[in-house]
Amino acid sequence: MSPSAAVFSVYPSSAIETLRTTRITDRHMPPPPSSSSSFSPFLGITLKRASLRSINHGSNMPRRTTLLMEWQDCTVKMEIDVPISVAYNCYLDREAIPRWMPFISSVKILEEKPELSRWSLKYSAFGRDLEFSWLARNMQPIPNQKIHWRSLEGLPNRGAVRFFPKGSSSCLVELTVSYEVPQLLAPVASALQPFLKNLLGNGLERFANFARTYQHES
Repeated sequence: MSPSAAVFSVYPSSAIETLRTTRITDRHMPPPPSSSSSFSPFLGITLKRASLRSINHGSNMPRRTTLLMEWQDCTVKMEIDVPISVAYNCYLDREAIPRWMPFISSVKILEEKPELSRWSLKYSAFGRDLEFSWLARNMQPIPNQKIHWRSLEGLPNRGAVRFFPKGSSSCLVELTVSYEVPQLLAPVASALQPFLKNLLGNGLERFANFARTYQHES
């Protein structure tokens, strides 16, 4: 069959008039499509494959590139032989936390906004010198029951300290910390939770000694 193109005009059956074939010589034929394009004889244009992809999927469709990091929760508790009011007031002094929490290097209450505090963490672990910081909002506490916070910027975290009476001279302190695993520590995420639980447990032991001293000094 010689190179030709048939052009059909279709009308309602009551108005069918012509069916003609137009012969196109070889010199009028469009060049064969390349591997990266597609020629449409009816549209009379050549579409590149990239354009076809754009037509099929939309050139402005957003791509989902957000990487969801893992969140972990860690809870430790300890009975402390000081009255619940002493333990509560001792923990309420946030700027004193670095004195007993081993990985917290500083806590500063903002003078202009005392409901906010800046935290710095410095610790060597997993063969790295770790340094993180964050701005936290000190949520409204419940006296002798609960102290809690959440970060507003920096390292994403939130937490709460709860106090339960165990008699007139002792109480149970429960500390829960939730945090987003930093991307730097993602390869050791499975080891991070037990590691931090051990650190928080050691911190509560030091807190118990600090609270006893705090009681005698106050």
